[in-house]
Amino acid sequence: MSFDLKITGGLVYDGDGGAPVRTNIGVKGGHIADIGACNGEAERVIDAGGAIVTPGFIDLHTHYDGQISWDEEMRPSVNHGVTTMLMGNCGVGFAPVRPDDHNRLVRLMEGVEDIPGTALHEGLTWNWETFPDYMNAIDAMPHAIDFAVMIGHDPVRVYAMGERASSHEQATNEDIAKMRNIVREAMEAGAAGFSIGRTDVHRTADGDWTPSAEASVAELTGITSALDGLDYGVLQIVNDFNLEREGDQFDKEFAIVEAFVRAGGGKPASISLMQRDMAPDDWRRILVETERLNADGIEFCVQVAPRAIGVFQGLQCTFHPIMAQPSYVEIKDKPLAERVAIMRDPAFKKQCLSETPVKLAGEGSSVPPIADTMIAAIELVANKFFRLGETPDYEQPAEQSLGAEAQRDGVSAMEKLYDTLLEMDGRQLIYFPIYNYTEFNYDNVHKMLTHPNALPGLSDGGAHVGTICDASFPTYLLSYWCRDRDRGRIDLARAVQMLTADGADYLRLKDRGRLRVGLRADINVIDHDKLRLGPPKMVQDLPAGGQRLLQPVTGYRATLVAGERVIDNDEVTDRRPGRLVRFG
Repeated sequence: MSFDLKITGGLVYDGDGGAPVRTNIGVKGGHIADIGACNGEAERVIDAGGAIVTPGFIDLHTHYDGQISWDEEMRPSVNHGVTTMLMGNCGVGFAPVRPDDHNRLVRLMEGVEDIPGTALHEGLTWNWETFPDYMNAIDAMPHAIDFAVMIGHDPVRVYAMGERASSHEQATNEDIAKMRNIVREAMEAGAAGFSIGRTDVHRTADGDWTPSAEASVAELTGITSALDGLDYGVLQIVNDFNLEREGDQFDKEFAIVEAFVRAGGGKPASISLMQRDMAPDDWRRILVETERLNADGIEFCVQVAPRAIGVFQGLQCTFHPIMAQPSYVEIKDKPLAERVAIMRDPAFKKQCLSETPVKLAGEGSSVPPIADTMIAAIELVANKFFRLGETPDYEQPAEQSLGAEAQRDGVSAMEKLYDTLLEMDGRQLIYFPIYNYTEFNYDNVHKMLTHPNALPGLSDGGAHVGTICDASFPTYLLSYWCRDRDRGRIDLARAVQMLTADGADYLRLKDRGRLRVGLRADINVIDHDKLRLGPPKMVQDLPAGGQRLLQPVTGYRATLVAGERVIDNDEVTDRRPGRLVRFG
């Protein structure tokens, strides 16, 4: 047999979770043609000696819904072994949309997912109205990796109800029928599923709740019934169980979630799982409920992050500890170098630190209430602020925090944070693990990751670009959890399975997620011993000069999508084999 490509001498993890085998893989016509001796000539050969070979990774939780329309490369996900990504999570997106509602959806995504509105306004092509139009438009553009897309509740509600969608009106039976038909149309065009977001944290850039935040049970179940009768489709949920409100809302909210899922006719569903300090045991309650539903025959999964759900704070970032100080507010729009020079003036520093912070959240503001809470309690929460370091350390003890450092130095936490922000000429990043770090370690994260109903997720690739760079989750799982952590490690074969076959099985994708003859040649060749993450860097490469955090990575010798090399020794190539994955 002749091959387009052979991968030779690698330690092959096939995605099924079993022991690896040192063997060769032959690729022809974008598919795996042989695994074994692979006798025959090949146009190209990748030497995988000393490396592991895995299926391409599937990222179930991204927000490239806008970026997909202007960006061919799909960084940073492509840099971390992802060959198929799922967009349209958390109920947000850019289709369907009428021309008069373009700005409304931009303001929604700008607030909920921290994507610069200027970048969206300049970058979005808007050559669609219906959801099938949107799918056709993004599929017509070349991309490095494959992508699938769910339809989100918010744009559906706006399209069906117009102005009433954002005024917290309950949907009428006619409204619900319209939304159900829109979702059914999207599903029949090949959408991957339907997503909803019910959280007090998500706000538009104008400070309003999202259009669907208070949707009734009748609305949710009426829409999701659109998936009934289909042999494909998934449901995705984000819900914080109204933690910003008084009283325990868990049982009430989970009853809504359960009704929503049951109305989908038995479709697989997933919900975000994390430990929040203000309700530290809710994650366990969610797992109990998922076990109950699975025992009742409903495939209900939890999406789990391999590290804290946190943010980077810095003078270039969306948030930082002194952003609400009146003196800083006056200079916040100046260039970075100018701000740093002003802040280094002892008189300015003294004045700034003596002030009472202004309120940031509220009507007309996209800043979530948690930001005001954090700033008001800065002396207490500073023990969860850390320098990440040149070799990023996401699991540090409390005694390494900036709050502890301030105590040792005999200064206030606010002064320590002020001085830290000025390090590296104002480019220093402070890491704040908001969730999944109540006990200052990842022991509970380990319990989440190893739960039988867990799926790796929550990378938010393409979103929160001024505060996180969690598209690096696959690399972190393979390097930290499988190699570097001093306790509670995860077996490498199991981690590969989580990143590949588990996601494919959840989505019911039968053509990828494993290394088998006949399946797509979506493949990673990784030097696992050298797999490393660097500290995130702020770059200005979005449309209209918008900025985002990217995280350097080394160790990816090659990433193939349908047999074409999109990563060559950690660098994105000019190959663009990526296409829209249409379901059904």
